[in-house]
Amino acid sequence: MKAMILAAGRGERLRPLTDTLPKPLAEVVGKPLIVYHIERLAALGITEIVINHAWLGHKLEASLGDGSAWGVSISYSPETEALETGGGIKQALPLLGDEPFLVLNGDVYIDSLPSVKGLALDAALNTAKIAELMREQEAYLWLVDNPKQHPEGDFALRDGKVNDEDEPKLTFSGMAIYHPRFFDGAPSGRFGLAPMLRAKMQQGLIGGEHYPHLWCDVGTLARLESLDAELRTALSHTGPALSKTKVVR
Repeated sequence: MKAMILAAGRGERLRPLTDTLPKPLAEVVGKPLIVYHIERLAALGITEIVINHAWLGHKLEASLGDGSAWGVSISYSPETEALETGGGIKQALPLLGDEPFLVLNGDVYIDSLPSVKGLALDAALNTAKIAELMREQEAYLWLVDNPKQHPEGDFALRDGKVNDEDEPKLTFSGMAIYHPRFFDGAPSGRFGLAPMLRAKMQQGLIGGEHYPHLWCDVGTLARLESLDAELRTALSHTGPALSKTKVVR
């Protein structure tokens, strides 16, 4: 199974830090956000990773290289202008192949990769199981409890399907598995993912579940600093293993 890390955003709300640094290279406890993702993917045996980039993308490539430092293989999908989530994934499809793939946002912090119906998202969740999961759906999303900055949420869950009609609404984490056919008929160039997701939800093609662990959208300097402080406090009490307690959102 391949994975894609979305890393093309400009990070306006993280300025001035992101004036000279790609957002996914912002550090938490002395380590770039994107490196946490790479390490967790590598630990679970997901070693083929695609990263898109636009703003200061050359710095991402210079910092991460070919991924061999973490035992993975990194391919890059450069964008001359940011294509948004939908456009960025579609452009990268030739690198992602014909099978379902995992997508992670490069500007979030999680304490573990998600599971699928209780099964760890790793080498044990083999191609056959993923193929079965995606046989009758085109995407599988993980939703999280609504953070303070997004109290209204995005989507709801009912019987393992995601919709935008029921209540209560949860927040889309940015973590998802997509089948390449999700993008059949999608436009070229820049486009957002939400309208396509909502259209597919109406057809019952989007599955999902709740992600109950630590998740933090590091979208502002205040949230970055707060997350760093919370994790440093957790480290001081627990040692090398980070606390599983949900930190500030």
